[in-house]
Amino acid sequence: MEITHINYFKKLLGEENVYDDKAHLIAYCYDATRTRYEPEAVLFPRDENDVSLILKYCNEHRIIITPRGAGSGFTGGSLPASGGVILAFEKHMNKILEIDMENMVAVVQPGVINKHHQEAVESVGLFYPPDPASQEYSSIGGNVSENAGGMRAAKYGITKDYVMALKAVLPNGDIIRCGKRTIKDVAGYNLTGILIASEGTLAVITEITLKLISKPKLTKTAMGIFPTVEHAMEAVYKTMAAGVTPVAMEFLDNLTIKAVEEVYQKGLPTDAGAILITDVDGNLDDDLRLQMDVIKTVFHDNGCSHFQEAQSVTEAATLWFARRNASPALKVYGTKKLNEDITVPRSKLPELLKRIKEVGEKYNLPVPCFGHTGDGNVHTNVMCDKNDPESLQKGHDAIEEIFKITVELGGTLSGEHRIGLAKAAFMHLAFSDEEMNLFRSIKKAFDPNNILNPHKMGL
Repeated sequence: MEITHINYFKKLLGEENVYDDKAHLIAYCYDATRTRYEPEAVLFPRDENDVSLILKYCNEHRIIITPRGAGSGFTGGSLPASGGVILAFEKHMNKILEIDMENMVAVVQPGVINKHHQEAVESVGLFYPPDPASQEYSSIGGNVSENAGGMRAAKYGITKDYVMALKAVLPNGDIIRCGKRTIKDVAGYNLTGILIASEGTLAVITEITLKLISKPKLTKTAMGIFPTVEHAMEAVYKTMAAGVTPVAMEFLDNLTIKAVEEVYQKGLPTDAGAILITDVDGNLDDDLRLQMDVIKTVFHDNGCSHFQEAQSVTEAATLWFARRNASPALKVYGTKKLNEDITVPRSKLPELLKRIKEVGEKYNLPVPCFGHTGDGNVHTNVMCDKNDPESLQKGHDAIEEIFKITVELGGTLSGEHRIGLAKAAFMHLAFSDEEMNLFRSIKKAFDPNNILNPHKMGL
Protein backbone atom coordinates (compact mmCIF):
# COMPACT_ATOMS: atom_id res chain seq x y z
CA MET A 1 0.00 0.00 0.00
CA GLU A 2 1.27 3.47 -0.83
CA ILE A 3 2.95 5.23 2.11
CA THR A 4 0.67 8.24 1.58
CA HIS A 5 -2.34 6.06 2.42
CA ILE A 6 -0.67 4.60 5.50
CA ASN A 7 0.30 8.07 6.66
CA TYR A 8 -3.29 9.28 6.27
CA PHE A 9 -4.62 6.41 8.35
CA LYS A 10 -1.97 6.96 11.04
CA LYS A 11 -2.79 10.65 11.22
CA LEU A 12 -6.50 9.87 11.48
CA LEU A 13 -6.36 6.96 13.93
CA GLY A 14 -3.00 7.30 15.64
CA GLU A 15 -0.03 5.05 14.93
CA GLU A 16 -1.19 2.58 17.59
CA ASN A 17 -4.29 1.79 15.51
CA VAL A 18 -2.68 1.26 12.09
CA TYR A 19 -0.47 -1.71 11.29
CA ASP A 20 1.20 -2.89 8.10
CA ASP A 21 3.88 -5.08 9.68
CA LYS A 22 4.14 -8.74 8.71
CA ALA A 23 2.92 -10.06 12.07
CA HIS A 24 -0.40 -8.22 11.85
CA LEU A 25 -0.89 -9.01 8.18
CA ILE A 26 -0.46 -12.72 8.93
CA ALA A 27 -2.67 -12.58 12.02
CA TYR A 28 -5.54 -11.10 9.99
CA CYS A 29 -5.09 -13.13 6.80
CA TYR A 30 -7.18 -16.22 7.67
CA ASP A 31 -10.40 -17.43 9.25
CA ALA A 32 -11.75 -20.86 10.24
CA THR A 33 -11.31 -22.06 6.64
CA ARG A 34 -7.52 -21.69 7.14
CA THR A 35 -7.37 -20.14 3.67
CA ARG A 36 -4.93 -17.22 3.62
CA TYR A 37 -5.11 -13.81 1.93
CA GLU A 38 -2.89 -11.11 3.37
CA PRO A 39 -4.28 -7.57 3.63
CA GLU A 40 -2.08 -4.54 3.03
CA ALA A 41 -2.91 -2.96 6.39
CA VAL A 42 -5.02 -3.52 9.50
CA LEU A 43 -7.03 -0.58 10.89
CA PHE A 44 -8.66 -0.32 14.31
CA PRO A 45 -11.32 2.43 14.23
CA ARG A 46 -12.09 4.02 17.59
CA ASP A 47 -15.65 5.05 16.81
CA GLU A 48 -18.26 5.51 14.12
CA ASN A 49 -16.73 8.78 12.94
CA ASP A 50 -13.43 6.99 12.28
CA VAL A 51 -15.29 4.39 10.23
CA SER A 52 -16.98 7.12 8.22
CA LEU A 53 -13.74 8.92 7.42
CA ILE A 54 -11.94 5.68 6.56
CA LEU A 55 -14.67 4.62 4.13
CA LYS A 56 -14.86 8.04 2.54
CA TYR A 57 -11.09 8.07 1.95
CA CYS A 58 -11.01 4.50 0.66
CA ASN A 59 -13.93 5.15 -1.66
CA GLU A 60 -12.19 8.20 -3.14
CA HIS A 61 -8.94 6.25 -3.62
CA ARG A 62 -10.51 2.91 -4.60
CA ILE A 63 -8.99 1.04 -1.66
CA ILE A 64 -10.64 -2.27 -0.85
CA ILE A 65 -12.05 -2.66 2.69
CA THR A 66 -12.89 -5.94 4.42
CA PRO A 67 -14.81 -5.58 7.71
CA ARG A 68 -13.80 -8.27 10.19
CA GLY A 69 -15.23 -9.50 13.47
CA ALA A 70 -13.41 -12.35 15.18
CA GLY A 71 -12.46 -14.26 12.04
CA SER A 72 -14.39 -17.35 13.16
CA GLY A 73 -16.33 -17.83 9.91
CA PHE A 74 -16.28 -21.06 7.90
CA THR A 75 -16.67 -19.63 4.38
CA GLY A 76 -14.06 -16.91 3.99
CA GLY A 77 -16.47 -14.00 4.37
CA SER A 78 -13.94 -11.90 6.31
CA LEU A 79 -10.91 -12.75 4.18
CA PRO A 80 -9.23 -9.88 2.28
CA ALA A 81 -9.19 -11.86 -0.95
CA SER A 82 -8.78 -8.66 -3.01
CA GLY A 83 -6.11 -7.09 -0.81
CA GLY A 84 -6.70 -3.66 0.69
CA VAL A 85 -7.32 -3.00 4.38
CA ILE A 86 -8.91 -4.95 7.19
CA LEU A 87 -11.30 -2.97 9.39
CA ALA A 88 -11.14 -4.66 12.82
CA PHE A 89 -13.49 -3.85 15.71
CA GLU A 90 -12.28 -5.91 18.66
CA LYS A 91 -9.89 -3.28 20.04
CA HIS A 92 -12.18 -0.27 20.53
CA MET A 93 -15.72 -0.79 19.23
CA ASN A 94 -16.49 -3.64 21.62
CA LYS A 95 -18.85 -2.17 24.20
CA ILE A 96 -22.38 -2.93 25.38
CA LEU A 97 -23.81 0.57 25.21
CA GLU A 98 -27.18 -0.06 26.87
CA ILE A 99 -29.45 -2.72 28.33
CA ASP A 100 -32.95 -1.27 28.30
CA MET A 101 -34.95 -3.28 30.85
CA GLU A 102 -38.25 -1.52 30.16
CA ASN A 103 -38.25 -2.15 26.43
CA MET A 104 -36.20 -5.36 26.64
CA VAL A 105 -33.53 -4.35 24.14
CA ALA A 106 -29.76 -4.05 24.18
CA VAL A 107 -27.58 -1.71 22.13
CA VAL A 108 -24.10 -3.00 21.34
CA GLN A 109 -21.10 -2.22 19.20
CA PRO A 110 -20.02 -4.75 16.55
CA GLY A 111 -16.96 -6.00 18.44
CA VAL A 112 -18.93 -7.29 21.45
CA ILE A 113 -18.42 -11.04 21.94
CA ASN A 114 -21.65 -13.02 21.76
CA LYS A 115 -21.07 -14.86 25.04
CA HIS A 116 -20.21 -11.64 26.90
CA HIS A 117 -23.48 -10.14 25.68
CA GLN A 118 -25.45 -13.22 26.75
CA GLU A 119 -23.90 -13.14 30.22
CA ALA A 120 -24.58 -9.43 30.64
CA VAL A 121 -28.28 -9.65 29.80
CA GLU A 122 -28.79 -12.86 31.77
CA SER A 123 -27.32 -11.18 34.85
CA VAL A 124 -30.42 -8.93 34.87
CA GLY A 125 -32.89 -11.74 34.11
CA LEU A 126 -33.14 -11.29 30.34
CA PHE A 127 -32.16 -13.61 27.53
CA TYR A 128 -30.49 -13.35 24.10
CA PRO A 129 -31.10 -16.76 22.44
CA PRO A 130 -28.82 -16.88 19.34
CA ASP A 131 -25.98 -19.21 20.32
CA PRO A 132 -23.61 -20.09 17.47
CA ALA A 133 -21.04 -22.75 18.33
CA SER A 134 -18.46 -19.94 18.18
CA GLN A 135 -20.27 -17.89 20.84
CA GLU A 136 -17.25 -17.91 23.17
CA TYR A 137 -15.27 -15.80 20.69
CA SER A 138 -17.45 -14.68 17.74
CA SER A 139 -18.60 -11.06 17.69
CA ILE A 140 -22.14 -9.74 17.44
CA GLY A 141 -21.15 -7.72 14.37
CA GLY A 142 -19.92 -10.88 12.68
CA ASN A 143 -23.05 -12.76 13.79
CA VAL A 144 -25.23 -10.08 12.16
CA SER A 145 -23.15 -9.95 8.98
CA GLU A 146 -23.36 -13.74 8.64
CA ASN A 147 -26.84 -14.17 10.20
CA ALA A 148 -25.49 -16.79 12.58
CA GLY A 149 -27.65 -19.54 14.01
CA GLY A 150 -27.03 -22.07 16.75
CA MET A 151 -28.53 -24.96 18.66
CA ARG A 152 -31.43 -22.94 20.09
CA ALA A 153 -32.68 -21.92 16.64
CA ALA A 154 -35.34 -24.66 16.58
CA LYS A 155 -37.42 -22.71 19.10
CA TYR A 156 -35.98 -19.23 19.20
CA GLY A 157 -34.80 -18.51 15.67
CA ILE A 158 -31.52 -17.01 14.50
CA THR A 159 -29.74 -13.67 14.62
CA LYS A 160 -32.06 -11.90 12.17
CA ASP A 161 -35.00 -12.55 14.48
CA TYR A 162 -33.41 -10.38 17.20
CA VAL A 163 -31.99 -7.44 15.24
CA MET A 164 -34.36 -4.50 15.62
CA ALA A 165 -32.18 -1.66 14.32
CA LEU A 166 -28.73 -0.92 12.96
CA LYS A 167 -26.44 2.01 12.44
CA ALA A 168 -24.11 1.59 9.51
CA VAL A 169 -21.69 3.51 7.32
CA LEU A 170 -22.06 3.42 3.55
CA PRO A 171 -18.98 3.16 1.31
CA ASN A 172 -19.06 6.91 0.62
CA GLY A 173 -18.88 7.65 4.36
CA ASP A 174 -22.55 8.46 4.91
CA ILE A 175 -23.96 7.25 8.22
CA ILE A 176 -27.42 5.68 8.15
CA ARG A 177 -29.81 4.37 10.78
CA CYS A 178 -32.31 1.67 9.86
CA GLY A 179 -34.98 0.07 11.99
CA LYS A 180 -36.32 1.15 15.39
CA ARG A 181 -36.52 -0.23 18.88
CA THR A 182 -40.29 -0.42 18.49
CA ILE A 183 -42.06 -3.78 18.23
CA LYS A 184 -43.78 -2.64 15.04
CA ASP A 185 -42.08 -0.69 12.24
CA VAL A 186 -43.40 -0.95 8.69
CA ALA A 187 -42.26 2.39 7.27
CA GLY A 188 -39.97 2.38 4.24
CA TYR A 189 -37.89 -0.43 2.80
CA ASN A 190 -36.53 -3.02 5.23
CA LEU A 191 -32.90 -1.84 5.10
CA THR A 192 -32.15 -3.65 8.33
CA GLY A 193 -33.11 -6.94 6.71
CA ILE A 194 -30.96 -6.18 3.67
CA LEU A 195 -27.87 -5.47 5.76
CA ILE A 196 -28.29 -8.58 7.92
CA ALA A 197 -26.39 -11.46 6.28
CA SER A 198 -24.83 -9.15 3.67
CA GLU A 199 -21.33 -10.33 4.68
CA GLY A 200 -19.96 -6.80 4.88
CA THR A 201 -20.52 -6.19 1.17
CA LEU A 202 -23.02 -3.32 1.43
CA ALA A 203 -22.14 -1.22 4.49
CA VAL A 204 -20.11 -1.35 7.70
CA ILE A 205 -22.29 -1.95 10.76
CA THR A 206 -21.32 0.24 13.73
CA GLU A 207 -24.18 -0.20 16.21
CA ILE A 208 -26.76 -2.96 16.74
CA THR A 209 -30.05 -2.84 18.65
CA LEU A 210 -31.10 -6.33 19.75
CA LYS A 211 -34.40 -7.69 21.02
CA LEU A 212 -34.24 -9.51 24.35
CA ILE A 213 -36.74 -11.85 25.98
CA SER A 214 -37.36 -13.07 29.49
CA LYS A 215 -35.04 -15.88 30.51
CA PRO A 216 -36.83 -19.24 31.02
CA LYS A 217 -36.38 -20.58 34.54
CA LEU A 218 -36.28 -24.32 33.83
CA THR A 219 -34.65 -26.65 31.28
CA LYS A 220 -34.84 -30.41 30.74
CA THR A 221 -32.56 -32.56 28.57
CA ALA A 222 -33.14 -36.00 27.04
CA MET A 223 -31.52 -38.39 24.59
CA GLY A 224 -33.10 -40.98 22.28
CA ILE A 225 -31.32 -43.84 20.50
CA PHE A 226 -32.66 -44.96 17.10
CA PRO A 227 -31.97 -47.97 14.84
CA THR A 228 -31.56 -45.85 11.70
CA VAL A 229 -31.00 -42.20 10.88
CA GLU A 230 -34.27 -42.22 8.92
CA HIS A 231 -36.19 -43.26 12.04
CA ALA A 232 -34.58 -40.39 13.95
CA MET A 233 -35.40 -37.86 11.25
CA GLU A 234 -39.03 -38.99 11.20
CA ALA A 235 -39.16 -38.39 14.96
CA VAL A 236 -37.85 -34.84 14.53
CA TYR A 237 -40.61 -33.38 12.39
CA LYS A 238 -43.32 -35.50 14.02
CA THR A 239 -42.32 -34.08 17.41
CA MET A 240 -42.89 -30.58 16.05
CA ALA A 241 -46.20 -31.64 14.52
CA ALA A 242 -47.28 -33.01 17.92
CA GLY A 243 -47.23 -29.51 19.35
CA VAL A 244 -43.83 -29.42 21.08
CA THR A 245 -41.12 -27.02 19.95
CA PRO A 246 -37.87 -28.02 21.64
CA VAL A 247 -35.20 -25.42 22.34
CA ALA A 248 -32.80 -27.73 20.52
CA MET A 249 -33.12 -31.02 18.66
CA GLU A 250 -29.66 -32.24 17.65
CA PHE A 251 -28.56 -35.46 16.01
CA LEU A 252 -25.50 -37.60 15.41
CA ASP A 253 -25.47 -40.30 12.73
CA ASN A 254 -23.74 -43.66 13.10
CA LEU A 255 -20.38 -42.53 11.69
CA THR A 256 -20.32 -39.58 14.08
CA ILE A 257 -21.29 -41.74 17.05
CA LYS A 258 -18.43 -44.13 16.24
CA ALA A 259 -15.95 -41.28 15.92
CA VAL A 260 -16.92 -39.71 19.25
CA GLU A 261 -16.72 -43.09 20.97
CA GLU A 262 -13.33 -43.89 19.45
CA VAL A 263 -11.86 -40.56 20.57
CA TYR A 264 -13.60 -40.00 23.92
CA GLN A 265 -14.86 -43.45 25.09
CA LYS A 266 -18.17 -42.23 26.53
CA GLY A 267 -20.04 -45.51 26.27
CA LEU A 268 -22.11 -44.52 23.25
CA PRO A 269 -23.97 -47.30 21.39
CA THR A 270 -21.85 -47.68 18.24
CA ASP A 271 -24.49 -49.95 16.67
CA ALA A 272 -27.11 -47.17 16.79
CA GLY A 273 -28.21 -45.63 13.53
CA ALA A 274 -28.58 -42.21 15.15
CA ILE A 275 -28.89 -40.34 18.42
CA LEU A 276 -31.19 -37.40 19.07
CA ILE A 277 -30.45 -35.02 21.95
CA THR A 278 -33.09 -32.46 22.90
CA ASP A 279 -33.75 -29.64 25.34
CA VAL A 280 -37.06 -28.13 26.36
CA ASP A 281 -37.52 -25.09 28.57
CA GLY A 282 -40.23 -23.11 30.37
CA ASN A 283 -41.22 -21.68 33.72
CA LEU A 284 -43.42 -24.47 35.12
CA ASP A 285 -42.46 -28.03 36.03
CA ASP A 286 -45.79 -29.32 34.75
CA ASP A 287 -45.21 -27.71 31.36
CA LEU A 288 -41.78 -29.30 31.00
CA ARG A 289 -43.16 -32.66 32.10
CA LEU A 290 -45.86 -32.47 29.43
CA GLN A 291 -43.34 -31.57 26.73
CA MET A 292 -41.05 -34.44 27.70
CA ASP A 293 -43.91 -36.92 27.77
CA VAL A 294 -44.91 -35.95 24.22
CA ILE A 295 -41.31 -36.22 22.98
CA LYS A 296 -40.87 -39.62 24.63
CA THR A 297 -44.07 -40.92 23.03
CA VAL A 298 -43.16 -39.67 19.56
CA PHE A 299 -39.62 -41.04 19.86
CA HIS A 300 -40.87 -44.50 20.84
CA ASP A 301 -43.50 -44.45 18.10
CA ASN A 302 -40.65 -43.92 15.62
CA GLY A 303 -38.40 -46.75 16.74
CA CYS A 304 -36.51 -45.24 19.68
CA SER A 305 -34.96 -48.16 21.59
CA HIS A 306 -33.77 -46.19 24.60
CA PHE A 307 -34.91 -42.84 26.01
CA GLN A 308 -32.92 -41.17 28.77
CA GLU A 309 -33.88 -38.03 30.69
CA ALA A 310 -31.14 -36.12 32.48
CA GLN A 311 -31.79 -35.88 36.21
CA SER A 312 -29.26 -33.13 36.91
CA VAL A 313 -27.24 -30.37 35.25
CA THR A 314 -24.21 -32.65 35.30
CA GLU A 315 -26.10 -35.48 33.61
CA ALA A 316 -27.44 -33.05 31.00
CA ALA A 317 -23.88 -31.93 30.22
CA THR A 318 -22.90 -35.58 29.83
CA LEU A 319 -25.69 -36.16 27.32
CA TRP A 320 -24.65 -33.07 25.36
CA PHE A 321 -20.95 -33.99 25.36
CA ALA A 322 -21.14 -36.12 22.23
CA ARG A 323 -22.85 -33.40 20.19
CA ARG A 324 -20.57 -30.62 21.37
CA ASN A 325 -17.47 -32.66 20.56
CA ALA A 326 -18.65 -34.27 17.34
CA SER A 327 -16.72 -32.06 14.95
CA PRO A 328 -13.19 -32.58 16.33
CA ALA A 329 -13.79 -36.33 16.69
CA LEU A 330 -14.24 -36.72 12.93
CA LYS A 331 -10.48 -36.52 12.42
CA VAL A 332 -10.50 -40.31 12.70
CA TYR A 333 -11.91 -40.45 9.15
CA GLY A 334 -9.47 -38.22 7.31
CA THR A 335 -7.03 -35.34 7.35
CA LYS A 336 -9.28 -32.93 5.43
CA LYS A 337 -12.89 -32.16 6.34
CA LEU A 338 -15.14 -30.50 3.77
CA ASN A 339 -17.94 -29.40 6.07
CA GLU A 340 -21.14 -27.82 4.85
CA ASP A 341 -24.28 -26.55 6.61
CA ILE A 342 -27.09 -27.38 4.22
CA THR A 343 -30.71 -26.93 5.31
CA VAL A 344 -33.93 -28.50 4.07
CA PRO A 345 -37.57 -28.50 5.23
CA ARG A 346 -37.74 -30.81 8.27
CA SER A 347 -40.00 -33.30 6.49
CA LYS A 348 -37.26 -33.82 3.89
CA LEU A 349 -34.61 -34.81 6.43
CA PRO A 350 -35.10 -38.60 6.05
CA GLU A 351 -34.63 -38.43 2.28
CA LEU A 352 -31.72 -35.99 2.55
CA LEU A 353 -29.74 -38.22 4.93
CA LYS A 354 -30.48 -41.31 2.86
CA ARG A 355 -29.18 -39.66 -0.30
CA ILE A 356 -26.11 -38.23 1.41
CA LYS A 357 -25.19 -41.75 2.47
CA GLU A 358 -25.52 -42.86 -1.15
CA VAL A 359 -23.18 -40.04 -2.26
CA GLY A 360 -20.58 -41.18 0.26
CA GLU A 361 -20.82 -44.75 -1.05
CA LYS A 362 -20.54 -43.54 -4.65
CA TYR A 363 -17.25 -41.73 -3.99
CA ASN A 364 -16.02 -44.21 -1.37
CA LEU A 365 -15.61 -41.44 1.20
CA PRO A 366 -16.94 -41.25 4.76
CA VAL A 367 -19.63 -38.55 5.10
CA PRO A 368 -20.52 -38.32 8.81
CA CYS A 369 -23.42 -35.99 9.56
CA PHE A 370 -24.66 -34.22 12.66
CA GLY A 371 -26.43 -30.99 13.42
CA HIS A 372 -29.54 -29.00 14.12
CA THR A 373 -32.33 -31.20 12.85
CA GLY A 374 -34.87 -29.24 14.85
CA ASP A 375 -34.59 -26.56 12.16
CA GLY A 376 -33.58 -28.83 9.26
CA ASN A 377 -29.91 -27.76 9.36
CA VAL A 378 -27.46 -30.62 8.74
CA HIS A 379 -23.68 -30.42 8.99
CA THR A 380 -22.32 -32.75 6.34
CA ASN A 381 -18.64 -33.63 6.58
CA VAL A 382 -17.00 -35.15 3.52
CA MET A 383 -13.76 -36.63 4.83
CA CYS A 384 -10.72 -36.71 2.50
CA ASP A 385 -6.96 -37.13 2.49
CA LYS A 386 -5.45 -33.65 2.21
CA ASN A 387 -2.30 -35.10 0.61
CA ASP A 388 -4.17 -37.03 -2.08
CA PRO A 389 -5.37 -34.88 -5.02
CA GLU A 390 -7.72 -37.64 -6.19
CA SER A 391 -9.35 -37.86 -2.76
CA LEU A 392 -9.77 -34.10 -2.62
CA GLN A 393 -11.35 -33.99 -6.08
CA LYS A 394 -13.76 -36.74 -5.11
CA GLY A 395 -14.62 -34.74 -2.01
CA HIS A 396 -15.42 -31.59 -3.97
CA ASP A 397 -17.49 -33.59 -6.47
CA ALA A 398 -19.40 -35.14 -3.57
CA ILE A 399 -20.09 -31.70 -2.09
CA GLU A 400 -21.51 -30.47 -5.40
CA GLU A 401 -23.82 -33.48 -5.59
CA ILE A 402 -24.98 -32.89 -2.01
CA PHE A 403 -25.74 -29.25 -2.85
CA LYS A 404 -27.78 -30.33 -5.88
CA ILE A 405 -29.76 -32.79 -3.78
CA THR A 406 -30.38 -30.11 -1.16
CA VAL A 407 -31.73 -27.62 -3.68
CA GLU A 408 -33.85 -30.33 -5.32
CA LEU A 409 -35.45 -31.01 -1.92
CA GLY A 410 -36.37 -27.35 -1.51
CA GLY A 411 -33.38 -26.53 0.68
CA THR A 412 -30.60 -23.99 0.77
CA LEU A 413 -26.81 -24.01 0.42
CA SER A 414 -26.30 -22.59 3.89
CA GLY A 415 -28.29 -22.43 7.09
CA GLU A 416 -25.60 -20.77 9.20
CA HIS A 417 -22.18 -20.25 7.63
CA ARG A 418 -23.25 -18.12 4.67
CA ILE A 419 -21.55 -18.18 1.24
CA GLY A 420 -18.38 -16.07 1.36
CA LEU A 421 -15.71 -17.42 -0.95
CA ALA A 422 -16.11 -21.11 -0.17
CA LYS A 423 -19.57 -21.53 -1.70
CA ALA A 424 -19.53 -18.74 -4.26
CA ALA A 425 -19.03 -21.17 -7.14
CA PHE A 426 -22.25 -22.99 -6.22
CA MET A 427 -24.59 -19.99 -6.13
CA HIS A 428 -25.84 -20.84 -9.63
CA LEU A 429 -27.31 -24.07 -8.25
CA ALA A 430 -29.65 -22.17 -5.95
CA PHE A 431 -30.30 -18.90 -7.79
CA SER A 432 -31.33 -18.03 -11.33
CA ASP A 433 -29.45 -15.54 -13.50
CA GLU A 434 -32.23 -13.03 -12.86
CA GLU A 435 -31.86 -13.41 -9.11
CA MET A 436 -28.06 -13.13 -9.23
CA ASN A 437 -28.37 -9.98 -11.37
CA LEU A 438 -30.74 -8.53 -8.78
CA PHE A 439 -28.19 -9.23 -6.05
CA ARG A 440 -25.53 -7.45 -8.14
CA SER A 441 -27.85 -4.47 -8.63
CA ILE A 442 -28.34 -4.16 -4.87
CA LYS A 443 -24.59 -4.37 -4.35
CA LYS A 444 -24.00 -1.63 -6.93
CA ALA A 445 -26.66 0.62 -5.41
CA PHE A 446 -24.91 0.53 -2.04
CA ASP A 447 -21.32 0.27 -3.27
CA PRO A 448 -20.92 1.59 -6.84
CA ASN A 449 -17.12 1.49 -6.68
CA ASN A 450 -17.08 -2.07 -5.32
CA ILE A 451 -14.71 -1.33 -2.43
CA LEU A 452 -16.54 -3.27 0.29
CA ASN A 453 -15.58 -6.95 0.51
CA PRO A 454 -15.85 -7.56 -3.25
CA HIS A 455 -16.39 -10.96 -4.94
CA LYS A 456 -18.00 -12.58 -1.92
CA MET A 457 -21.18 -14.62 -2.59
CA GLY A 458 -20.22 -14.78 -6.26
CA LEU A 459 -20.97 -11.05 -6.75
